[in-house]
Amino acid sequence: MKKQFYRWLSLAIVLNALSGCGGPRDHLWFYSYGSGPGRDTTGELTPASFIELRPDGSYTLDFGRYEYGSWNRKEDQLFLTSQQHKTYVYAMKLPTPKEMELVVAKGRTGHFESRPFPSDNRTEDPFSAENNRWRLPATHKETDAEIKQRLYNHCKFWEYYFKWALDKKLNMVDVRSTPTAIKIYGNGFGLKPYEELPDRWKAFFFDEEDCRKANDMIQDIFRHKTIAWANTDSKYKMFLGAFQQMEEFLR
Repeated sequence: MKKQFYRWLSLAIVLNALSGCGGPRDHLWFYSYGSGPGRDTTGELTPASFIELRPDGSYTLDFGRYEYGSWNRKEDQLFLTSQQHKTYVYAMKLPTPKEMELVVAKGRTGHFESRPFPSDNRTEDPFSAENNRWRLPATHKETDAEIKQRLYNHCKFWEYYFKWALDKKLNMVDVRSTPTAIKIYGNGFGLKPYEELPDRWKAFFFDEEDCRKANDMIQDIFRHKTIAWANTDSKYKMFLGAFQQMEEFLR
């Protein structure tokens, strides 16, 4: 009887990591790898693919598409209801409080690792819907002001992404897999030529003209403005400050 009790207690500890009792740090998960012979049908999962399950029952994710909405868990199933009122059900396992497995397609499992939870303030959360409006594809031809606002929101994401890495003292973060027109180097950044833009970045814009216009706006900043790079050993502080200046130039 005692052995059965301890088995139940161990299971409860693991499940509580996702239900909210395990602490907010266990509610942000990043994709690490896939297993099984099946093909991923959710979209292209990369090291930048994430799912954030907030304690208030809201979520955001990017599994090759960005969405947000509400979530709940029932036993070994994760229910996600998106902003378009579509409900997706994922079979879920938690091998440890730091690992999560989601069945992303028939015969295919996505393996995720927990990362430190961002700020409780959603305006400073790089994964919040507020800081990821740029990931939502345009539904109409956009004005110059709307394109500029999309770029501004994109820079906000990067600002808070590096702030999150700095605040949580992360050893490294992925900067190559996120769809963007900006190529981030170890000591600076530059603009990707139009021909080298990720297809997904191009798909955020209504048409090619709008996408090229966005590139021209960034190029204009790089040609005619001066970005003051912080004199610091912290790459996170350096990029955080640089993207704050980009935001000022885009206002």
